[in-house]
Amino acid sequence: MPPTAVATDVAPGTYEYDPVHSSVTFTVRHFGAGKFRGAFGDFDANVQVAEDGSLTIEGAVKVDSVQVKEPRLDVHLKSPDFFDAERYPEIAFKSTSVKVADDGALEIEGDLTIKDTTKSVSATGELTHTADDGYGGERIGVELTTTIDRNDFGVTWNAELPGGTLAVANEVTLQVELELKKS
Repeated sequence: MPPTAVATDVAPGTYEYDPVHSSVTFTVRHFGAGKFRGAFGDFDANVQVAEDGSLTIEGAVKVDSVQVKEPRLDVHLKSPDFFDAERYPEIAFKSTSVKVADDGALEIEGDLTIKDTTKSVSATGELTHTADDGYGGERIGVELTTTIDRNDFGVTWNAELPGGTLAVANEVTLQVELELKKS
């Protein structure tokens, strides 16, 4: 069934993210062999559900909160070689179109800003809904995945290895998993 632009069973209002049950992560191929994974520890997100059921999703991460398994790499990722956290402290996203199928499948278009460069991106995922969370609240879940070319956003550092393989791939997969409670 083709997606519609509404989530008919979700009550209108603002849904704020639950930081304990939410995450923003990224994955990039490393040395052409493995995958390098990281996360952002400090972020904010919300979903607005209009009276007609249409959705707006927006959020931002604090670049300085990037976390990887090696602390020296945290420092390198915050440097001008990558995110340049001092000059560009935030990565932001705001949806321009959200389509929800009857089964909860999401198709989303929006503006992603990294290092003051804004590009339109597409993501797919899922919307889930709980009308009563057992504590008198209403919750929704949003899971989104997209792949971007980091060079499009000015994140261009790399090193060529013997044989021509790049140290870090250009394609980066972004994953957002949010649990949000109606405020």
